[in-house]
Order: sequence, then C-alpha cells, then structure tokens
Amino acid sequence: MDTKSSAYDNLLQKLKNEQHTWLITGVAGFIGSNLLETLLKLNQNVIGLDNFHTGYQHNLDDVKSLVNSAQWERFQFIKGDIRNLQDCLKACDGVDYVLHEAALGSVPRSIADPLATNEVNISGFLNMLVASRDKKVKRLIYAASSSTYGDHADLPKIEERIGKPLSPYAVTKLVNELYAEVFAKTYGVELIGLRYFNVFGPRQNPNGAYAAVIPTWITKILADQSIYINGDGETSRDFCFIANAVQANLLASMSQNPLAVNQVFNVAVGEQNTLKKLFELLRDTFKTQSIQYDKEPIFQEFRSGDVRHSLADITKGRNLLSYAPTFTLTQGISQLVPWWVSHANSVGYKIEKVCR
Repeated sequence: MDTKSSAYDNLLQKLKNEQHTWLITGVAGFIGSNLLETLLKLNQNVIGLDNFHTGYQHNLDDVKSLVNSAQWERFQFIKGDIRNLQDCLKACDGVDYVLHEAALGSVPRSIADPLATNEVNISGFLNMLVASRDKKVKRLIYAASSSTYGDHADLPKIEERIGKPLSPYAVTKLVNELYAEVFAKTYGVELIGLRYFNVFGPRQNPNGAYAAVIPTWITKILADQSIYINGDGETSRDFCFIANAVQANLLASMSQNPLAVNQVFNVAVGEQNTLKKLFELLRDTFKTQSIQYDKEPIFQEFRSGDVRHSLADITKGRNLLSYAPTFTLTQGISQLVPWWVSHANSVGYKIEKVCR
C-alpha cells in the first residue's frame, strides 16, 4: 500500500495556497463531514446542505472542535433538501465545485421503501444536476456505488463491465450515472462519479436497522453484545477507509486531465477481505486498547439483495486521477478503533457499556 500519494500531497499543498468555494450535500453525514473537515483545514470556503434525515448536528459539532475559529467561519450551513430544487439552486450559488454526497443509502432500506430511495437518489440528484448547470458550477463530483455492478460475477470489478442491479438502491445509483452522462453530453456539465466500495471511518452512524457492518460490529464489541454475520462469513468486500474516499473526491474535483472528466471511477483499495477476517481483525485490534471480546459470531441467513463478493480494480483511477489509496483495511481499523474508544460515551455515540 502506498505510504504517500505524491499527486495528492501536491494537490493539498496547492489548495493551501488558493481558495475555492465548495458545496457539500449531505454535509452532516459520515462522508460529508469528513470532506468538510479536510476542506476547512485547507482554508477552503465551504457551503453545506443537509436536511438531517441521515446526517447529524453532532457530526458538524465534531468538525467544529477539530478546526480553528477562522476556518469554521469559512463554513456556511444551509438546512435544506435536495428534493427541493430551490434549495439546490440556493446552495449552488457562487460555488466552484460540488461534492454530492446526499442520498438514502442502504440496500435493505431501499427494499423496504423504494419510493423514498427513488425520490432522494434520483429526483434529488436530477435537481442537483439542474442547479449545477444553471449556476455554472465548474464540476460536480457525485457519490456513485459499487452496487451498480449488480449480478456481474467477474472479479475484480472494472468500471466498464456492469451487470443488472440487485436492489432498488442499485437501480438509483445506475440511473445517476446515466443522468450524468446525458447532462455532460447535452449541457456540457463536467461530472465525475465515484463508485464507493464499503467506505468506513470516524463519524459513521452505528445506529438503526440500516447501519453499515463496521460501526455496527464495533458498537457491539464495546457493549459486549453478540455479533451476527449474514451468511457463512465468507462473503467478501473491498473495505475502503474514509481518507481514501476524501482523496478521490479532491483529486477528481481538481484534475486537469481531460480524459478523467465525465467518467466513473472505483474508489476502493483493491483488497478482498471476508466478513470472518473483518471480525477477527476488529477483535484483535480492540485487544490493543485493553478491550477483550470473547464472544464468537452468530451466523444467520444471507440478506436479500446482497452481493456475494466484491473487489475493485482501481487501475483507471490510478492512471487518470493519480488516485493512490494510503490505507488498507488493517490500517484503517487501527485508526478507527481508538477513535471509537474515545467517542463511545460522546453525544450521538453513547454505548450501553464499554467492556474492558
């Protein structure tokens, strides 16, 4: 794994010396708040849009505690909804780059409520495309998804080879890519899609029926509760630490490579890990924090709509964006577990008990 991304390091240095205005939709969410933290620390001007449906004020408060007062003053928050075109137009006014993270995630959520998923992920996305076009935004980077690969069985996943979607959520993310392609050709809008593969990291919501596996399991360990694995534990994923996703967003936004524009890219590590390995890694990492977890996982039925195996080919991103992930799953977990231990009793993350 690359210990340093020279192209990314150069970009960070460049951004410290020049200011742009950025819009982050879904700014109070997991990925959005991490993008906000990075951009404010680079002294960028940031507008944030969120309706707090899946985002949280405590995420913004956490970012505020990590930047200085002058940096925080560069942040303007708009409480609004991407399903409202006027909110999108207001948010895009005077913006150079849009990082569109707002969405209703989760395959199970989309199966339970396909109408809501469609309204946010497709109608909301279309509003953002229209607003970006009308306000003459330089470039919009949008959160695509590895779910777009659907039933295509080949590994690793290559951007140009996709199958049929396996869930309503996957349908919405595929439609996003189709709309982006049409807007690029029809209106000349610059767009880049980032197909995220199981992104994890600080401030990821651990609560509710649709929480991702890593924050869910971490909170179970901290509370000394049983962990359930869907299937036999051999299901595999390409887990991607949030720092890698932030890197991809900034590189895509500022890329001067004309071949990178109006493309989609895998955002992952190129590393396949099973759920069994993830469980063992978490348990071993918590031992380094003097937290012993002795329970064995409980296996249950496979979950509807889930892909069996996922592994990304990140060659296209390396070649066109100079994307070079700096965190493997193991390195990301080693950063994340201490963060969770220190935040276990903070607002928004209160665990019933911390087992030591």
